[in-house]
Amino acid sequence: MEIKTKVQCPAKINLTLKIKGKRPDGFHEIESIMQTINLFDYLTISVKESDKFRIILSGTSNQIPYDEKNLVWKAVELFFDNYITSNDKKYLIEIFIEKNIPIAAGLAGGSTDAAGTLFGLNKMFNNPLSWNELSYLCSQLGSDLNLCLEGGKQKAIGRGEILERLAFEKFNLSLIKPLNLGISAGYAYKKFSEKIAQGGSERECFENDLEWAVLNDFTELKKIKELYPQSIMTGSGSTYFVIEDKFRDLDGFWIKNNLSAIDFGVQII
Repeated sequence: MEIKTKVQCPAKINLTLKIKGKRPDGFHEIESIMQTINLFDYLTISVKESDKFRIILSGTSNQIPYDEKNLVWKAVELFFDNYITSNDKKYLIEIFIEKNIPIAAGLAGGSTDAAGTLFGLNKMFNNPLSWNELSYLCSQLGSDLNLCLEGGKQKAIGRGEILERLAFEKFNLSLIKPLNLGISAGYAYKKFSEKIAQGGSERECFENDLEWAVLNDFTELKKIKELYPQSIMTGSGSTYFVIEDKFRDLDGFWIKNNLSAIDFGVQII
């Protein structure tokens, strides 16, 4: 017997991102206003009974791993670690990832797919985990999963996993990203710590502390900021957004115009 479902997984932007300090666990304490947007990855999840537990990932992107390094794989394992205790059946889990959200872009592409995996599997197995349990599992895998699970406009604190829903206001936006530049969160936070130690100035001029930290390291980011001074970097980059405006075609850059804010997170379609 096989059951199948399709999950829509939205990207997010950070309207603001302020770093409050280093935590005892090694992460940074943040305060951010986050918003889900209508740029989606899609997961097709298939579950079959099998002689042993197996995971098979595939998809449209050649830029992501389809093994245990993928957050989707980790999400499957985490779900069954918490569900399988009361169910000794073995399953083959196959997930096809239609990737539309750029990677290493500050748009939560990996996080939203992992949140969608947990959400989708829970629905397929008739909700063995409560919403609070699902939220807890999301917090174990990363800082942006909870926002992608719940969606909308949220104030995020802690590592980003503690949310407070804010009044939703729909707006239009556009995205731009250098085609050949991805910035890891680790790099961005390291640069932030270095600049703080050096007593860097002008931090208050930026909505995103990580943009302040990395902007001068990359000519591509400086080009975006020079052409669109009102643009803001999301997350650790390298994507920028503008609200109620559009980007013109620019060689060497991925551009997505005419997007909008949405008031929901991952969902079955």
